[in-house]
Amino acid sequence: QVQLVESGGGLVQAGGSLRLSCAASGSIFSINDMGWYRQAPGKQRELVAVITSGGNTNYADSVKGRFTISRDNAKNTVYLQMNSLKPEDTAVYYCNADIWRTTMRGYFNYWGQGTQVTVSS
Repeated sequence: QVQLVESGGGLVQAGGSLRLSCAASGSIFSINDMGWYRQAPGKQRELVAVITSGGNTNYADSVKGRFTISRDNAKNTVYLQMNSLKPEDTAVYYCNADIWRTTMRGYFNYWGQGTQVTVSS
């Protein structure tokens, strides 16, 4: 079994910063891409940022220059540093990862339970 557990969400004023963490645990052999998505009320879930196992990154245009994704492969953990937060960044943030389990062949996609980020104006 594999779990993704997010932490670091909360309430912050506009212009502030938060750092999200997501740790993968369980019967993990390898992790490929890791990423963050978000879903605001009444909106579809959207990609925020993704990072490959080699460290290549990609960001949504709306967060470029403000958010930074990183990962610690030894800890199976991905981070999202969010600076200059805006009210429109308010959403539930979900961690996502492609994981090869020790008991199965191939990469499977997993989601965390989500963490709420609220930015007040």
